[in-house]
Parts: sequence; C-alpha cells; structure tokens
Amino acid sequence: MQTTDRKDQYLADYESFAGNGAASDPSWLTALRTAAIERFADSRFPTTRDEEWRFTNVQAIADGTFRTASAAPSIGPDRIAAMLPGSSQWSRLVFVDGRYSREHSSRTEAWSGATVGNIAELAGRGGALEATLGSVIDASENAFVALNTAFVHDGAFIEIPAGVEISEPLHLLFVSTGVDGVASHPRVLIVGGRSSAASVIESYVSLAGGRSLTNAVTEVVLEDNASVKHYRLQRESESSYHIATLEARQGRDSRFESFNLVVGGALTRSNLTLRFAGEGIESWLNGLYVVGGTQHVDNHTFIDHAVPHCNSHELYKGILTESSRAVFSGKVLVREDAQKTDAKQTNRNLLLSKDARVNTKPMLEIFADDVKCTHGATVGQLDPDALFYLKSRGMSAEVSKVLLTHGFAMEALDRIDNDVLREEMDRIVLSKLEGNEYH
Repeated sequence: MQTTDRKDQYLADYESFAGNGAASDPSWLTALRTAAIERFADSRFPTTRDEEWRFTNVQAIADGTFRTASAAPSIGPDRIAAMLPGSSQWSRLVFVDGRYSREHSSRTEAWSGATVGNIAELAGRGGALEATLGSVIDASENAFVALNTAFVHDGAFIEIPAGVEISEPLHLLFVSTGVDGVASHPRVLIVGGRSSAASVIESYVSLAGGRSLTNAVTEVVLEDNASVKHYRLQRESESSYHIATLEARQGRDSRFESFNLVVGGALTRSNLTLRFAGEGIESWLNGLYVVGGTQHVDNHTFIDHAVPHCNSHELYKGILTESSRAVFSGKVLVREDAQKTDAKQTNRNLLLSKDARVNTKPMLEIFADDVKCTHGATVGQLDPDALFYLKSRGMSAEVSKVLLTHGFAMEALDRIDNDVLREEMDRIVLSKLEGNEYH
C-alpha cells in the first residue's frame, strides 16, 4: 500500500510549485489546478488489485520521491537537433524536464496560420484554451491524470483554425535530463477546427539514465471534418517511468490517426481513448513496442462507438526479448444506436526469449446488431523454417533473427505515411533490435 508520507511528498511539491512559477497564472487555470490537486489528495495510485492495472505495478512510482524541476536546464542546440526524429527544420516546441525552452523552440511559415505555443504564456488569452483544457479528460479518472492537471503550467497548446490545412508536422520534444528523482507532467491540448488538417509528433527522450518520472496527458478535440495525425515516440532511459494518457473527442466526419512507438522506459503505461460524437468518423490506432531486459510496457486502448456509421482500425505489435513484459488491453464498445459500425482490432506479439511474457486481451462489447467487428491476438516465436532458410543462404543466426524480426515490425511501421518520419522510426527500431540479445 502507498504510504501517506510518500503521497504527502507529491502534495508538498505541488505547494512549492503553486507558490512560485505558477502563482501569476490566470484565475481559471488556478481553479483547474486546485480542483485537480484536491482530487489527487482524495484518491490513490492504482494497484494490481484494480482490474485495469492488474498486470502493471506502479508501486515504485507511488513510493518514489519525484519532484518537479524549478527551471529548464541549459542544453546545447546540437544535442536538441540530434534528438529530433524527422527533419530538424520542422516547427517545434521543446520542453526540458517539463519546462518550456524558448531558445530551442521555433515556428516556420507553415504553422503561421495556427495558434501554437506554451500553455502558460497563452493562458491569459482565454478562448479555446480556457474552454477546452481539462474538458476532454476528467481529472478524477485516476491519480495520474489528477496529478498532471494539478501541475498544468508549461505545456503545448495547438489550435488549427477552421479550413486550415498544414502539411508540415509540428514536433513537440520533451527532454528528460535524467537527473535522479525529477518528475515532469507534460500537458498537450490539440484543437482541430472544422475541416482543418495537421500532424503532430510527441517525442520523449532522456539525456542520462537517472530514475525519473514522466506523467503525460494529451487532449485532442476534432470538430466536424477535421483531421489530425498524431505520432508518439517514447525512447527515454531504461531507468525511467512513463505514464501517458491520451483522449480524443471526434466530431462528425473527422479523422484521427495515431501511431505509438515505445522502445524506452523501465515501466511504460499508455492509456488511449477515442470517443465518437458524430457519424462518418474514421480512426486508426497503430502501435509498436520493442522491449528487452526487464522493461515493462502496458498499452490500454478504448474506442467508444456511440453513434452510427463510424469505422475504427487498430493494429498493435510487440517484440519482446530477455525478461521483458508487455500488456495489451484493447476494448471496443459498440453502443445500441451505433449501427453500421466497422471495427477491427488486432494485437500481434513476437517473443524472442523463453523468459519474455505478454498478457493480451482484445475485447468487443457490442449492443447493436448491424455491425462488422473483428478482433484477435497472437503470441509466437520466429519461424524456424524461415531462420533455417536464411542461414542456408549464408547469413549468420543473429543477422537472420534481426532480419525476420524487422520484417515483423514493418507491418506496423508501414502505416506511417510520412516518409521522413517512417524512415527515422525504422532506424530507431532497427537500432534497438540490433542491440538486443536473443536467446
């Protein structure tokens, strides 16, 4: 059980935070934070006795000593450029240990027609930021969401006006210096106006191997006929803890594409929820996790088909070696009025060691009768015949294993339609595979 003393450390960190850099924030933001910290004080961190967290133990976070940084440490521009997947010329917002770094952030002409900036600096304007922040994800959902909302200050706000289509991706880079005991609570709000289109990349990296905590929350609002492609890359150190929550609320005829790549972290938990609020919605959820050592990755997805004539497509693939662990829990809910729903959900896992384990549970809950829904999961090893064939052609055992494993990963990576980003993520995956030991 989590101790009161440990929880009090998070509350004490909040008091210090609220009394310093966040003290001058507008009243609506202060009220949002105050309500959230009160919810956190009345809640508890989830335990393995909770069904949704049965296979993921966050006791190390509950018992840990993690404090937010008071300022963004200085990092050279060359190091920032090296951590940007894709093009370093794309627009970007950079955050270091949860603090906004103006010197490393930049915006190109492609994004000049949108509102892009730091939440703390834009909060005084009100508008969509005030009306939407905290309205998509309820701070009472769990202790992690409440804690993130309590620390909302620096963060990314992106609003694409109606009718504006932006072809160049926007990069949100969240850097952890890897200092032991540092916590960051990144917050992202994306609002896509009617018939707008944009792509956003969230990238999480570490500079060192300290025991740090990243507790991230992303809210997405898509108005009618809006389109957002969202890419997420987590490659923090294998000593770090990473909790991520993303929820999207979609309007009629909107399109949301998500790709989530996890290669880092000692423990990673990703919660992704889509809620459909209008007919004609199309959504794609794709993910790939490549873990080794004693890494643990947990992906929970929930798609709420509440209205008719909507389609969702989901593919998550995992590659595990050594003593790593993975969890996949995907739920598709088709409500009574959601006729003509088309939902597909697939989870495939490749175990490259006798000690690797995966718990997978794809679920369909259907209350409508005119639907097309499928789901499935597989867990297996490399095909020995394919390995034998490659070795018989002169390849070493290790090269053969990497080649076949990489081919398994490509089904997911091929769903990234940005060529530059796909090639970079492919490079990251291949580097991870080549560094693993296969048993």
